[in-house]
Amino acid sequence: MAPAVLESENHSRDAAFNKAMHQDSATATGGFSAMMKKDKTAHKAALDEYFKHWDNKAAKDETLADREARKAEYATLTRHYYNLATDIYEYGWGQSFHFCRFAYGEPFHQAIARHEHYLAAKAGLKDGDRVLDVGCGVGGPAREIAKFSGAHITGLNNNDYQIERATRYAQKEGLSHQLDFVKGDFMQMTFADETFDNVYAIEATVHAPSLEGIYSEIYRVLKPGGRFAVYEWLMTDNYDNNNVHHREIRLGIEQGDGISNMVTISEGIAAMKAAGFELEINEDLAKRPDATPWYYPLAGDFKYMGSIFDIYTIGRMHKVGRAIAHQLMGFLELTGLAPKGTKKTADSFALAADCLVAGAKEDLFTPMYLMVGRKPLNPKA
Repeated sequence: MAPAVLESENHSRDAAFNKAMHQDSATATGGFSAMMKKDKTAHKAALDEYFKHWDNKAAKDETLADREARKAEYATLTRHYYNLATDIYEYGWGQSFHFCRFAYGEPFHQAIARHEHYLAAKAGLKDGDRVLDVGCGVGGPAREIAKFSGAHITGLNNNDYQIERATRYAQKEGLSHQLDFVKGDFMQMTFADETFDNVYAIEATVHAPSLEGIYSEIYRVLKPGGRFAVYEWLMTDNYDNNNVHHREIRLGIEQGDGISNMVTISEGIAAMKAAGFELEINEDLAKRPDATPWYYPLAGDFKYMGSIFDIYTIGRMHKVGRAIAHQLMGFLELTGLAPKGTKKTADSFALAADCLVAGAKEDLFTPMYLMVGRKPLNPKA
């Protein structure tokens, strides 16, 4: 279940911090240029607030109290993670902050869009539907799915900077009539009961302190007969929390991705059912026999290269590319072009990438456990 006491929301505080840290960088054309426009004092405050949960806390020493402390500050932890991470994500990955499956020779951004289309199709989205995107990032998936399905999509996000970016991109693409973005905590949504025809989430509800808690909120705002479709980040049922190596992988993923409490596949399925959903589909799409594994952009291994266009995708995560990026971040900090801590954040991403790949290869983790649940037409009181 959800924590007994959820974090109190304070939108005016968050807006003031957003203005202090990001200033006018939401209008920057790309992630790298936005990265150069941060207030250094506010950036340090976000850095300290985020990394207090991880610094000097090794997996071998992790306690239940450590996990509970992260869960108790789930909203602040996630919000500051994306204050630090958003520009780096946009610069290094794109505007859709998620993984995907790859067909043979399929270009990266085409595969990303196909993954979004697949979820929209499984959710049954159609013209005129009112749809909620839970944890919408800078709106990349929402824009793609709006164009694909014809639905009107409301993106929910607890990070003001991402909402500003998402709103700007929607305006740029002429989609403002079909998209809107709302500030809020997905554990305590302000939407009325039975507001949305369908709901989806792409690798976002993993930030919740309790999957049953977030799924129950989604169930509440969903109309009877509507579907909730999610790509969930989960540890597989091979994960053993008493195994220190397994904990190192989980903790590395959590640290590098702003996650307070990742759970297993069986716990995820149980949470969907406990929330009241009739589970229509549950499948680990990472188990599909694809020509190229989902983690190839992280692995830095040229054996996965399908075309000349993969040179950059793979090269940036190769040990040489990562060394160059590490030195570049250090140089930008030293010269004052980037705020101090940018390199630390990037190094945390690198650790997460290693743990994501290890988790996949050792069958301990999946970023694409597909669940589709339907709210009964006559839900129980």
